[in-house]
Amino acid sequence: ATDVTFMGVGAIIGAGIFVLTGIVAATHAGPAIVASYIVAGLACVFVALSYAELAASIGGCGSAYGYAYAGLGEIVAWIIGWDLLLEYGLGISTVAIGWSGYVENALTAVGIKLPAVLLQSPFEGGIIDLPAVLIIMILAGLLCVGAKESSKFNTAIVFIKLAAIVVFISVAVFHVNLDNWQVFMPFGWSGVMTGAALVFFAYIGFDAVSTAAEETINPQRNLPIGIITSLVLCTGIYIIVSALLTLIAPYTSLNVKSPVAEVLLWLNHPLAAGLIS
Repeated sequence: ATDVTFMGVGAIIGAGIFVLTGIVAATHAGPAIVASYIVAGLACVFVALSYAELAASIGGCGSAYGYAYAGLGEIVAWIIGWDLLLEYGLGISTVAIGWSGYVENALTAVGIKLPAVLLQSPFEGGIIDLPAVLIIMILAGLLCVGAKESSKFNTAIVFIKLAAIVVFISVAVFHVNLDNWQVFMPFGWSGVMTGAALVFFAYIGFDAVSTAAEETINPQRNLPIGIITSLVLCTGIYIIVSALLTLIAPYTSLNVKSPVAEVLLWLNHPLAAGLIS
C-alpha cells in the first residue's frame, strides 16, 4: 500500500503544482486558485472512489480501458483507449515542457545559459526543446527496465519533490503579504470554476495507479488505500502551495513557465530557486 501511495503521489505532483498553479492564478482565478483546487479535488475524490471500487472488484491490469471493456463492451473500451492515449500524450508533453522551464532556471542559477534554440520548439522559433525531449527518452528507458526498478526510482523522486515543496514553504512563510489577497476573487465564481477545470489537469495521474493491479500484492486492499491516500495528500499540498504562491507575489505576475522558482528569484532567494528547479 505504501508503494502504491508513493506511485500516486509521484504521478500526481508535477507540472500541476510547479507550473499550472501560477498560470491559472494569473489568467483565470487569482488568489481564488485555492478554491479551484478544492473544487477539482472534490470531483477527483468521486472519481478516485470509483477507480478504487473497480480496481478492487474487476482486477486484471486495471485502467479505464479495462473497466470499460468489462462493463460496457469492446467498442466503448476502444474509444476510451484512444482517449487515454490522447490524455497522456498531451499530459506528458505539457509536463516535459514545464520541466524544461525549471531546468533552464536551475542552469541559470549556476551560471550556465543554454541557447534559446535548444529550449524552444519550432513553433516558438527554436529548433528543439532539448531538455523536454531528453527527459521523455530517459524515463521511457527506465520504464522499459521493469516495474520494481521504476517503483524504487519513483519513491526517490517523490522524496525529492516533497523536499522541494518543503523548501518553498519554508522560504515563502516569511514573505507572506496579505495585501496580495485584498481582491481574492478577481474573476468571480466563473473564474474559480474555469480554474477548477484547468487545475483538474494537475490531478491527472492518480488513475494510472489502478494499472498497477497486476503488480500489486493484495490489490483489493492496497489499491483503494493507495489511490485515496495519495489524492488526499496531494490535494492538501496543492492548497498550501497555491495559497502561499498567491500570498507572496501578486497573482498577475505568475503567468510564467516556472512560477515557483521565478517568485523565489524575485524575492532574492537564488539558492532556494536553484534547489527547487
